[in-house]
Amino acid sequence: MDDKKIYWSISEVSEILDVEQSILRFWEKEFSILSPAKNRSGNRSYQKKDIEIARKIKYLLYEEGFTIKGAVKRMEKLKSVPLVYYIKMQKLILDKEFSQDFEKLCENLTEFVQTAQN
Repeated sequence: MDDKKIYWSISEVSEILDVEQSILRFWEKEFSILSPAKNRSGNRSYQKKDIEIARKIKYLLYEEGFTIKGAVKRMEKLKSVPLVYYIKMQKLILDKEFSQDFEKLCENLTEFVQTAQN
């Protein structure tokens, strides 16, 4: 993706994300957060933020297996989180060893706070 470019057509975004243009149009109907501007001719003009949103939607649907309804709900929470960070966060959550260590840390912090308050 060209970093100097400001606007991309739906055909360019379709190619970048490797999804059909009809899929992108469908996502626009289902996900209110995805609403690229339209130029004078009525053609969609995607910006970087629109492409990032479409990437998140694709990830949720194709990689995580969310339904449209589930992905819409998840996108409400993720709208400001870059996809890269979301993927890293998901990997940490799924890492059992990390999860166990994190739970122990939380328990220890809770005990410490309770002890400090007494």
